[in-house]
Amino acid sequence: MKKLTIATRGSALALWQANHIKDRLEAEHPGLSVDLLKIKTKGDKILDVPLAKVGGKGLFVKEIEEALLDGRAQLAVHSMKDVPTELPDGLEVGIIPEREEATDSLLSVKYDGLAGLPEGAVVGTSSLRRQSQLCALRPDLKIETLRGNLDTRLNKLLNGEYDAIVLATAGLKRLAMSAPKQEILSPPEFLPAVAQGALGIEFRSADTEVRDLLAFLDHAPTKHQVLAERGFLTGLDGGCQVPIAAWSVIEGETLRLTGYVAEVDGSTPIRRMVEGNVAHAWDLGMILAGQVLEAGGKAILDAVYARETR
Repeated sequence: MKKLTIATRGSALALWQANHIKDRLEAEHPGLSVDLLKIKTKGDKILDVPLAKVGGKGLFVKEIEEALLDGRAQLAVHSMKDVPTELPDGLEVGIIPEREEATDSLLSVKYDGLAGLPEGAVVGTSSLRRQSQLCALRPDLKIETLRGNLDTRLNKLLNGEYDAIVLATAGLKRLAMSAPKQEILSPPEFLPAVAQGALGIEFRSADTEVRDLLAFLDHAPTKHQVLAERGFLTGLDGGCQVPIAAWSVIEGETLRLTGYVAEVDGSTPIRRMVEGNVAHAWDLGMILAGQVLEAGGKAILDAVYARETR
């Protein structure tokens, strides 16, 4: 194969991710030419409504997957936290490169970190997971919706529309973006989204040539972490726009997975942890989901989904 096409969203971060994989592929396989096909997804088009209200899973991948299925592209590069746990027939996310930092970052122009924000400060985020944990730590804060690409959201902060905003640390590092004041919001106090910081490469399952070309990018520890965290999400039947968080750590052959579900206002938080052999990563996630649901997570998530569909 002399030429490949990567389907990607058109945001600066999505293009960075696609170009990163393009550069790795062309360096590994001399003579291979890789092009990008930019696609606008539903999540990119609807910018005036909070993501949780748009509804449905796969807001940032459906149109890209259609390009894979109809042959316009041979692979797609996704942020794994945007990828639904159920994929269309004939497609798979078969390659998971090494993960970037999984944490979130609080950015501000004037204030040093979460503790330094004044009472009633306005914090921007479109994530119910981030909102829930912010409210648990600082119930006095005013959380307001923040949509748009990474650069758009950062500009809104710099223009004074918010006292602080919360963004994924990985995206900031990849695009070399920053604010005058930054604080990492890290586990165990602040848990990331499922598979945050990890990329996933999706392609047609039958395309063994593409699979072989990509094989060198696969990173086993990251793959185990992503499997465990997505197993947890699957067991909860959760999408990316619900107050669900997960964090996994691998030491030797042992994987330790922490899961979190809470009300959007941060109340009734449920946090559980399981550990076991990395070979059983997905099953560990499913086991943890069962424990969280049994501990009250089901009632919380049912209420969140009921509000979403109103």
